[in-house]
Parts: sequence; C-alpha cells; structure tokens
Amino acid sequence: MTVNATWTTTTATTLTGGEVIAMDQQYVMRAWSKQGQAAMAVEKAEGIYFWDYDGNRYVDMSSLLVNANIGHQHPKVVKAIQEQAEKMCFMAPSYATDVKSLLAKKLVELAGGDMARVFFTNAGADANENAIKMARIATGRTKVFSGYHSYHGATLAASNASGDSRRFAAEIGGASGFVKFSNPSPYRDNLPFETEEALTAFYLKQLGEQIQYEGPYNVAAILLETVIGANGIIAYPKGYLEGVRNLCNSYGIVMICDEVMAGFYRTGTAFAFQQYGFTPDMITFAKGVTSGYVPLGGVIVSEWISEYFTENQLQCGLTYSGHTLACAAGLATLEVYEDENIAANVEKIGVLLKDYLEEMKAKHPCVGDVRTYGLFCGVELVLDKETREPLVPFNTPNRIMPAIYKELKDRGFSTFGRETTISVCPPLTITEAELAEVLPILDEVLTLVDATYL
Repeated sequence: MTVNATWTTTTATTLTGGEVIAMDQQYVMRAWSKQGQAAMAVEKAEGIYFWDYDGNRYVDMSSLLVNANIGHQHPKVVKAIQEQAEKMCFMAPSYATDVKSLLAKKLVELAGGDMARVFFTNAGADANENAIKMARIATGRTKVFSGYHSYHGATLAASNASGDSRRFAAEIGGASGFVKFSNPSPYRDNLPFETEEALTAFYLKQLGEQIQYEGPYNVAAILLETVIGANGIIAYPKGYLEGVRNLCNSYGIVMICDEVMAGFYRTGTAFAFQQYGFTPDMITFAKGVTSGYVPLGGVIVSEWISEYFTENQLQCGLTYSGHTLACAAGLATLEVYEDENIAANVEKIGVLLKDYLEEMKAKHPCVGDVRTYGLFCGVELVLDKETREPLVPFNTPNRIMPAIYKELKDRGFSTFGRETTISVCPPLTITEAELAEVLPILDEVLTLVDATYL
C-alpha cells in the first residue's frame, strides 16, 4: 500500500484513523512481527480504557505491556511532566538534578534492605544489560545463569540471558558465557512431589549440580525474574528463591532479581522479592516506575556493589541515564502509589480477581491452571485437564491463540499472552465496578474456546 505523498504537510491532530494505519503499515517496523501488517490505531486513552478512531472502547486488561500500572493519563503524572518540560527537559547524566537525586533516594528507600544506589537506564532490557556487566566487573567472572522460563529484554546480553524463543536471533554469532537452567514451572512440570518443599529441594539440587559442572568460581551472576512474567506468570515454589540466595552466598555469585514486570506493587508489595525471606544483590526495574509515561529503567545495587564501584570505575554509560523528564514522571508515579494507597487496592481487587479466575478454572474444560499474585495473573489453556496437554504446542506458530486474543479484543477486553497463557494484569487502579463490568467477557470467550477447540 502506498500513502499519498501529501501526508507530509498534515499534522498529527488532523489525521484519520485510516491514514494513521496506512502510514504505520508503510513506514513503521513493528516489534516481533512480520512487517506491513495492519495495526489498530489508538486515538486516546484514559484510566483503564483506550479508544480507537471509530470510538470503540477497550478495557486495558494487560496494562498494555504490564507497565501502565496507574492507568492512562493520570493527572498528577501528566502535570509533573508538563511542569518539568517547562523548567528543563533534559540534562546530561554527568550533572546532578533535583528529580534524579530525589528519585534515586526514594527507590533505595522503597527497596529497603542494604540497597544503596541506583544506575538509571532507559528501560528494562538495558537495566538487565548493565546489571550483567556490573556483576561481571565486580566479580571478575564471566558466566551468567538464567532460567529457560524467562525473558529479560531484547538487547544482546539481555536476549542471551532470556530463556524463551525470542533469544534465538541474538544467538546468531551471539554473546558468550550464558548458561540456562531449568527453573521451576510447577504446573507444567507436573512432577510427582507431595509438597512444595520437596519440589524446591529437587530443583535446588539440580541447580547446585549445574553450578558445580560450570565451575562455581566462574559464575558471575544468577539472573531471574522474581515472578516469571511473560512466560506464564509463575511464582516459584516455597523456599526456592531463598535457596538460590544461599547458593549465591556460598560461591560469591551475584543474585540479580529482574523486577521489570513484577515491581511497583504489581504483586502487592513495592517489589515482589519483599514477600520472601531474602534480599538480592541487584534489582532491575522499569515499566511501573513511570507507568510507561516516559521511558525509564534502572538497577538498584546493594551496599557491597556500590562500594566496589566507589573504589573502581563504573564502566557503564547511557546518554539518557537519569533522563530529567523521565525522573520527574517517576517521582510523580511513586507519589500516586503512596497517596492512593495502591497496595491496598491491589490486595482488595486481587482477591476478587483470584476468586473469579478460580471459578473460571472450575467451569471451563479449557482452563488448566490459573495463577494469581496480586494483579499479576495468568490463565493457562489446555486441551486436556487430566494430561495438562497445552492448547497448542509450545514454541510453535499457531493461529489459535491470536484468534482468542482477537476475540477478547473485539468484545472490548484487551490483553496479550505467550504460548498458551492469557495475561490478566489490569492497571492497579482498577475499581471493583470496573472489574465486574469486564470479567464476563473472559467467561464468554472461554466458553467459545471450549466449544471450538476442545
């Protein structure tokens, strides 16, 4: 499709939805897609909703990419961005600014424990990229362990650390020193253990043996999502994360918790690791720190990492590290979490959502498992509940899951997923009434799945 060249004289505010879609098809390269496909054009967004150019309203039941934690166009954050833009949009990272200094202080306090300093990045991928680099520099070691059930970003090291199939392109001539291990996925693994503790012991024994095979004093870091996000929304069995912490302590390995999705009250606490009995050496974050209003990410480092780089040069740098406008958005977003008591809302709405999803599991033959951690929830679809056979084979292109997401969206329930798990991760500001309005759509579509694919 060719767009009329006169579009160059048209302002964004006068474009029609059709023109936006046509130009997107012709000029924009879209992530994880074959190019030239039509995308839905979004005209505006507010609260938990967004609208297309035809006036159709969609409930954002995935917080876009699990990042729009406080919903869209929150007036406090919009105002902070406007005021900062009038004052100073950007200052180079070598200078101190009020918003950068304040945000770093608040993040260290929010993380608690012995966290000490923040290295700011642009997003989650380069947060993990730089955490890996820092771990290698601080330990003098090269190997980085990460799980097969994981996604850590699309930059070179972050891609190679990722476990899912999106890493394959980065492995073409890729990066060295990345070692995968089988991190737990209790429902999918379906191992014959009677207790979580027994399952944990099995996995920790496997991991400990693999560390020995790789040479424990060659291992710089173990990188894992505190709650596995895009690959199924999975929490680890009881004691697993604490066991990984103990393995790291035994061999001087840096433990990096990727909180890019799980952080900023998504699971109910500021960071998901705070619900367990351990503290990591580094926390990587992004997404919810600004709710996506301006790109921002970073690495919160513990006291010993901070002290190392007090004595040794930090060989990490980004032009937009601690971007002034982004830090202003981050400060305002943290204020929203506190002022509106978002943690309490996650607790209240999370219980309602958990109860509903458990009802869907009992009702629908296609629902094999539901996993709920605050407002970080997944619905796993199967062909057979008894055998747990997935609705479609893993890592296989298929039309079934895209058709299910389209059916949901056509009815006003916008979300995404990976493999056979539907993400249900609404903005943390969602109300009981809003939730009650949209959840019946999921029931309707699951009924259709039962009838169509089983």
